[in-house]
Amino acid sequence: MRLGDAATLRRLLVENRSWLEPWEASHPGGNGAAPGSGPLRPLIRALRRQQRDGVGISFVILHGGEPVGQLSVSDISWGALRSASIGYWISAHVAGRGITPVAVALAIDYCFQELRLHRVEICIRPENRASLRVVEKLGLRFEGRRARYIHIDGRWCDHDSFAVTVEEAPDGMLGRVPASSLSA
Repeated sequence: MRLGDAATLRRLLVENRSWLEPWEASHPGGNGAAPGSGPLRPLIRALRRQQRDGVGISFVILHGGEPVGQLSVSDISWGALRSASIGYWISAHVAGRGITPVAVALAIDYCFQELRLHRVEICIRPENRASLRVVEKLGLRFEGRRARYIHIDGRWCDHDSFAVTVEEAPDGMLGRVPASSLSA
């Protein structure tokens, strides 16, 4: 992610407010601003600092060369754990085209092959059918439900946890993506 992506990502966040809001983290007590309601350049600077510090990496999801979403690898832990979490969002106008499974597969492959991480997890609200389809398509292992895990849309919400380890994907994750998604 680059500073030059700020205006486009902000526009997408504003245009997709109602599409994304049910799934976005909120601040307990209501102190946080809605994503895209303010300048994104400071946020991108913070995300780039996280990358330099080795604790997170954020990517812009492209389709046809145009930005259509964002994917973040966060909570990178080194040492004996060598693990990370992935979160993402995609614009409604391209949802359902197989773009997100490709982006997630590429990010997991990057985590395993370039960063040499051992485990990657994705936590999803059980009501979020679109995101559940992503982990189903990629064959991530269900690990269980985390009760009242993340504050979303004004309340603490349960999330289902899915994970994959490098041993479970010896040939990488991109090969798990349905061929129809790769040509979309």
